[in-house]
Amino acid sequence: MADIKANTSYSKVFKKAYDFTMAEDIKKMGLYPYFKPLQATDGTSVNIEGRDVIMAGSNNYLGLTNDPRTIEAAKKVIEVYGTGCTGSRYLNGTLDLHLELEEKLAIFMRKEACVLFSTGYQTNEGSIQVIAGRNDLIFSDRDNHACIVVGTQVSNAKTIRYRHNDMDQLRTFLQKADPDAGKIIVTDGVFSMSGTLAKVPELVELAKEFDAGLYLDDAHAIGVVGEGGRGSASVFGLMDEVDLISGTFSKSFASLGGFLVGDRTIIEFIRHQSPAHIFSASMPPANVATVLKSLEILQEEPWRLERLEQISNYMRTELRNLGFNVWSSQTPIIPVVVGDMMNCFRFWKDLFEEGVYVNAVVPPAVPQGQALVRTSYMATHTDEHLDKILDAFRKVGIKHGIIDENGRSLIQPE
Repeated sequence: MADIKANTSYSKVFKKAYDFTMAEDIKKMGLYPYFKPLQATDGTSVNIEGRDVIMAGSNNYLGLTNDPRTIEAAKKVIEVYGTGCTGSRYLNGTLDLHLELEEKLAIFMRKEACVLFSTGYQTNEGSIQVIAGRNDLIFSDRDNHACIVVGTQVSNAKTIRYRHNDMDQLRTFLQKADPDAGKIIVTDGVFSMSGTLAKVPELVELAKEFDAGLYLDDAHAIGVVGEGGRGSASVFGLMDEVDLISGTFSKSFASLGGFLVGDRTIIEFIRHQSPAHIFSASMPPANVATVLKSLEILQEEPWRLERLEQISNYMRTELRNLGFNVWSSQTPIIPVVVGDMMNCFRFWKDLFEEGVYVNAVVPPAVPQGQALVRTSYMATHTDEHLDKILDAFRKVGIKHGIIDENGRSLIQPE
């Protein structure tokens, strides 16, 4: 194949693409950890490059993606509705299944109404830009997911970003804000890299004091934490105090899509105003049926949440005992800090060779010097899976000089 560098006839607008060589450089070193094609999976183990490895990097928290009941539910509705809706909810793409799911999610989340989106990303990007207008202010946590960031960027509102979970700085910003401006605080309920919970009680107090709305993105919280798996606000018994809660179906609900719940008037406004909702094809029937079945299983099998919490506490404790820095994780998302980016890629590669698949996360997704491997766990992981994961981390951690034989960290925390 001809060297693409030899092509000098491209428009200047593409120069940045031709100058981007990092991915190819890392591939040549045999350390590239991304876009690995899975050839088969049963949920907790996957086949990659012809070998079986334990999956310790999936968001399949309840272990339902391969459950026979969710698979059967998807198959059945395809026979009735076909494979897609071929249109937006606004026009020809609304099924009775969509309405059923919206009603059941609203009841489950104890809110008046619900609106579905085709992806979790679109849920936040498409809702925030509609809620906050030209004369409004958005207060956004600096560690918020990219879909929230994009939603604030395309909004006409002014966005003020506060330090991660820093309620003192948020208070200062709110105090300085125009008291007559519309205000909304937007934050992840569970932060996707650190696995920490938002400080929902303090956020509720600040929202009340400064007459601000409160919006929680519970993509990594619903079906994971809280009473019955209802998310971060329910951990603190504060669901009634949060105006809007968003969630996704690509994690605990074993499917694809997203939703927002809140007061009926607000939800109906978003339903009729959000470009992401109006101009995107609606969730396919099989996806909706999978979510309906997953929601049913979540409510009928509370052992899944109990097992998930048990596993999370065990792995967090044991990784710390081995000497790893797992930040302040409080959920099934448990980061293991490696430090340098290239060392992180090498660490990931050696874990993979030991039969464990995790996710390598490097700047700008995390701060400089804080590259990490992100682990996440499922209710269906067995004790044997967990012990194999820990054994692999111990071997690789010692090899890379991150921990010693006695379970002490050998890297300086930032």
